[in-house]
Amino acid sequence: MKRFFPLLLAACLLFGCKAKDHYTVIISLDGSRWDYADYYDMPFFDSLATVGVKARMEPSYPSSTFPNHYTMATGLVPDHHGLVNNSFWNPDTEHGYSLGDPESRYDPRYYGGEPVWITAQKQGVKCGVVYWVGSDIPIGPEGNEYPTYYRVWDEQPHWDFDQRVDEIVRLMSLPKEERPRLVMGYFDEPDHQGHVYGPFAPETKEMAERMDSLMHALFLRLKALPHGNRINFILTGDHGMTEISPERFVAWYDVVPEEWTERIVGNNPTSIWAREGYVDSLYNRLSQVEHLRVWKHGEVPGYLHYGTSNRLGDLIVDPELGWQFNFAPSRNKGTHGFDCKETDMMVAFRAVGPDFKSAYEAPYTEGEKSSFRNIDLYPLLCKLLGVKPAPVDGKSERIQHILK
Repeated sequence: MKRFFPLLLAACLLFGCKAKDHYTVIISLDGSRWDYADYYDMPFFDSLATVGVKARMEPSYPSSTFPNHYTMATGLVPDHHGLVNNSFWNPDTEHGYSLGDPESRYDPRYYGGEPVWITAQKQGVKCGVVYWVGSDIPIGPEGNEYPTYYRVWDEQPHWDFDQRVDEIVRLMSLPKEERPRLVMGYFDEPDHQGHVYGPFAPETKEMAERMDSLMHALFLRLKALPHGNRINFILTGDHGMTEISPERFVAWYDVVPEEWTERIVGNNPTSIWAREGYVDSLYNRLSQVEHLRVWKHGEVPGYLHYGTSNRLGDLIVDPELGWQFNFAPSRNKGTHGFDCKETDMMVAFRAVGPDFKSAYEAPYTEGEKSSFRNIDLYPLLCKLLGVKPAPVDGKSERIQHILK
């Protein structure tokens, strides 16, 4: 039986403070599928829904970690901010980008747009970031802009989850003149368990419930601070998770003659650079393969807001939900990256605090007019901080309905 804490949470939420004195803490739980709380025992997530805002949030395409975390930070779709996938080829640098390659990962030329921590700090608002994508990169026209407080991902010792919680609480405990008004924290679960075991495996259940407990402990520590009643607390993630299997697999070179291609990069989606004269041949061949969609550069359906960057090759191949297009099937039992309109890719969203409505479930509208998209988090954060946003793809009016 699920446990609920509505009275405890409601007791923490004392309103009436001036908006300029409010703080915001936003936490991303990687792979936090929108309906995990329906399947698993996650009482804190349930309680936040009873006293705050509950929503199903749509990621941007492709529904993968680096593109979507940077989208949430900048308000730009991946096609516009440049992190078009977790791995891709950049013809401008003639070098591949990969989240596991330090040379490319720390190169600011790959990161476009203006993250919210830069927007805020330009306007005198301090920010603290714990491991959010882009926060340890010298972004900006001068190539030297970081959050006020941040931690380099590769710096050792690498912080575990408890240390990240401690750091978030420490930042919010600083003297007022040093205290950031925005803190962003990243936790790389339940994504890993969802990949290895699948979204509905016992191991994923255990991790999702552990993260729920950890976030509850963080919330209580924040609310115990003298200014705890002035903290907006947001829990969300980057993408969902779906089941995969070796049986649902299409091999690259079973359907694409190697001599027709210059380069094949990434998966979910995959970018193909064709040899001269072979674009149409590749397109025609791939168009006949079951469980795959293929588009020429610039011809991706508009609702995906994708496919114009020169980092995406001549052809973009998008597998059907649950299918793989790669050189070999993954040994994992779960993955993401699929069409952002697929229900399995949707993300959990919870928010509570002085600026959010109480006991409010945001409606979700299917299709292009979806009412809750992650590109709108950047203008939402700017609104909470009282700063002017940069020009972005997100729209604050689309998300205004969750605020008081």
